[in-house]
Amino acid sequence: MLYAENILICIAVPLAVTMLFTKGNARRMVASFLAGMLACIISAYIAGAIEALSGFGPEDTSIFLSPMIEESMKLLTILFCIYMFESSGDKTDLFAVGIGAGFATFENCCFILSSGAPQLTNVLIRGAAVGVMHIVTLVAVAKGIRFLKRYNIFSFAGIAGVFSLSVTVHGLYNLLVSKPGISSYIGYVMPMACAILLYMFTSGRNRDNERSSTKPSNGGILWQKK
Repeated sequence: MLYAENILICIAVPLAVTMLFTKGNARRMVASFLAGMLACIISAYIAGAIEALSGFGPEDTSIFLSPMIEESMKLLTILFCIYMFESSGDKTDLFAVGIGAGFATFENCCFILSSGAPQLTNVLIRGAAVGVMHIVTLVAVAKGIRFLKRYNIFSFAGIAGVFSLSVTVHGLYNLLVSKPGISSYIGYVMPMACAILLYMFTSGRNRDNERSSTKPSNGGILWQKK
């Protein structure tokens, strides 16, 4: 019988000790990783309770309930980190990556220990699909929150819009991989494809910002001519 709490303790205690010897972004990364694991186990408790009360089967819970529950917990966790530590900019992205990685790592550990890992292919698919999907959706949420704050539209409606996007991507993935066939292959590729596109978009924006910050203004050019 699998006890998720025991797995959480075995992983969380060494990470918590490392926080005594780190500082700055390294400590924030470890703390957000731990927060992601806590969000994962709380999501499992909530999903299990709702599944028992509603009478949904495991497949229906995975498609209809899990995306909303898991993305809600990840969103609440990153909002807590933003308000608690007054983070902005790159720190928000750091929290998103840490929470998503912690959530995905703990979920994959529990899945492998409960179901076994007889084939390397299944393990690779699990890590490159579900693991990446949790990180991508939360990084996209973090980017959306930064956009809302930059243009002073950080409101409940804006957060709900960003949240609906992450739930849609998560639910679409679960729906695609629920049945074997071509749809499942598309679902397995989708998280990594989204990660690559998100990385390319982010890198492009960062390069544009660097060019705009280093480009001299007209006043600077005139001053040099004098």
